[in-house]
Order: sequence, then C-alpha cells, then structure tokens
Amino acid sequence: MSHPRPPLPPGPWLVVGLARSGLAVLDVLRSRGEEARGVDRRQGDDEPAALDGARAVVKSPGVPAQAPVIAAARERGLAVLGEVELAWRLIPNEFVAVTGTNGKTTTTELIGHIHREAALPVAVAGNVGTALSSLVGQVPDAATVVCEVSSFQLEDAVEFAPEGAVLLNLAPDHLDRHGTFEAYTRAKLRVFAHQGNDDVAVAPLGLGVEDLGGCARRVCFGDGPQAELSDRAGHLWWADEPLLAVEELPLRGLHNRRNAMAAAAICLARGIEPDAVRAGLRTFAGVEHRLEDVATIDGVLYVNDSKATNVASTLVALESFGAPIHLILGGQGKGEDYAPLRAPVAERCAGVYLIGEEAERLGAVVGGERCETLERAVEAAAAAARPGEVVLLSPACASFDQFEDFEARGRAFKEMVSARRT
Repeated sequence: MSHPRPPLPPGPWLVVGLARSGLAVLDVLRSRGEEARGVDRRQGDDEPAALDGARAVVKSPGVPAQAPVIAAARERGLAVLGEVELAWRLIPNEFVAVTGTNGKTTTTELIGHIHREAALPVAVAGNVGTALSSLVGQVPDAATVVCEVSSFQLEDAVEFAPEGAVLLNLAPDHLDRHGTFEAYTRAKLRVFAHQGNDDVAVAPLGLGVEDLGGCARRVCFGDGPQAELSDRAGHLWWADEPLLAVEELPLRGLHNRRNAMAAAAICLARGIEPDAVRAGLRTFAGVEHRLEDVATIDGVLYVNDSKATNVASTLVALESFGAPIHLILGGQGKGEDYAPLRAPVAERCAGVYLIGEEAERLGAVVGGERCETLERAVEAAAAAARPGEVVLLSPACASFDQFEDFEARGRAFKEMVSARRT
C-alpha cells in the first residue's frame, strides 16, 4: 500500500532550472492546466524578479539553495519543492528510492531488473536518464517505481516517503555544494525521514550513522551473520539460507557485490521470491559508463568509468583490476581531497594521464602526464599500454569543464576507443 500524498500547493508556478528534470516538471504542470513559467541561469533570467506573480516554486536539482531566486522565494514564504518531491506527490504508486555516494545507478537498474525477472511491473527513473516527473500519468497502478535520488534531490524533499529506501554507502562528495560532509550526510538521510512502520530501510552494516531516522523496518547488508543479507563463506545469505554463490555475480569488483547485496535485500524484504532475486542477480549485465568494458585492442582492455565523479568511486575502480592500469584522471573539481588516491595509484597504475581543470591539483598528488584533453589522454595511454594492461577512464571529477555531463564524456571516450580499431 502506497503512502497518501499531500496535495500540491496552489500556483502559479515558477520552475527554476531548465535541464532535463526542470523541463519535465514544466510539461507536467502545464499538462495539468497549471500556470507555469521556467527560468534558467544559462539564459540569465533566474533573478528574484522572476518570482513576481508566482505562488509556488520548483527547484531543479542542479540549482543550489543559495541561488538568489530560491533564497528570495523562501524569504517571501513561497512553497519551494524539489522535482522528486513534486513528482512523488503526483505518482500514487509504491516507491523504492536508492541513494548513496556510489553505486546508485547500478543498484537502481538492478532492482528494476529483478522486478522484471519476477514478472512484476516496474518503472525505473531518476538520475539514470528518465526524469521522475516524466512518469506522471504514465505508470500502471500496479507498478513499483524504482528511482535513484541524489543528495541534491533529497535536500529538497519535504514529505517524500518511499515504501522502500536504500542507502548504499557514504563518502565525501559534492562538498562544493553542501559545504561539509555532515550536511551532505543529512541530505542523504532524508530518504528515510518520513518512512512509516510498514516501510523498509536498507543500509550497510557499520555505516557509522547512529540513527537513520524515520520509523521503517531496518534491514542491513554486509559481512557476517549479524547482517540480514550477509556475505560469508563464499555465498550471499538471506534469513540464514544461502541465496547464491558470490562467483555467480557477473559484475566486477567488491563494490558491485555490495550493490547486489543492497538490491537483493530491498527486494527480498519487500516480498519478491528468492528464485527471482537469484535470477536477476545472475543475469544483470551492468550499466553504461560504470566500469563498462568498451573493447580489447591489441591485448589492451579499455574501460569506461566516466560515472566515477568522486574519489571514492575511482578508488573502487582501481581495486577492481589485477592488471597494471593506465588511468585517465581529471575534470571539474568538487572540493575533495585527492590524497586517498596517492597510494592506490602508486601501487596499481603503470601510468596516469591528467585532463581538465583539476589536472594540476591531481598531478601534485599522484604525478602523471598533463594531457589537458581526453583525446590526448587516450592517445598517450594507448601508446604506453602493453598487452594484458588496462586503459581506464575513471576521472574522480565532474565533467562540466569540458563536457555536458559524465555521459557525454563516456560516449566521447568510447568513440575514441572505437576509432582505434580502424
């Protein structure tokens, strides 16, 4: 049974930020007969004067709370909703929300895949490419909505209450936006804040957070028998029964084992049969731009990990390979400390190739060759790599200095690799 939804505040509406989710919100509001306008920083019309005549505001995830138009809206006492909050209020289905520093997209897609293996209707949305608002009026009543939610989206959650919520992990990220790790953590924990007694909250054992918040049933995943979904003796276990052997998981890396455990835990706790969960875990092929094998050329494996936009994500990528790595690093910084990369890079990398705005800062920590552009980095890495080695794009940075988003960066990398085949 899904939670009752609070009504939308009365319009007219102003949508601030006209990227993918903002445009989807604007379409939804107008299709409902609401008076709605949109403004965007790139068009230079997102000033407080844009609020004239508005009674409610939707803030797109990329718009910071400190933006003058948002600050002015709150000073005037206007309702300010995030895109996820608004879409959730308009979609009456049961929700499973997935958040965490790393692994959100993989886990969200895996949960959707398990539902399909179980022949259960499902719709997948969020940062994975489909704006949640675009599902309004499009989802069958029986379908579960599985959505990836970021800290940017959760900081604008007001009453958002998913029936299932998953927190995968926590590591410093987006400190340029949130200011402190504590503020970033508070944003993530909002995924649990309004859950009730009949809901499920999944989190890793030993997360280091004393109270997740909310009232949901807690389900932990991790090593050892104290976790409901545990990794021990070469198997994943659920309710003291073996679920499947670890070696049956097709995805590379310990982090992906954790993602699989989280996906299995939320599905099993919400009543999906173990056989369907097993089938889903065994057959899931992964997602684009996350440790994606692109090609093997002259014995060198090229891997697209463009979605690694923070240090923690690059660290798990480095741990996923036994062969020497030629690592492409850099892009737009997010205020992180790069020191944790120093030892793993020294241990695992045969070469480092630095791109973008953060090249100098990264080079001061890990050394490497300044290439400036991704194209030059691919050329240099390919020239240096030997058969049996890996060329890995895992930038530890955002992409916005040189690309529209991490997806555009990943596609460019794949095109450059494909061109080397000819």
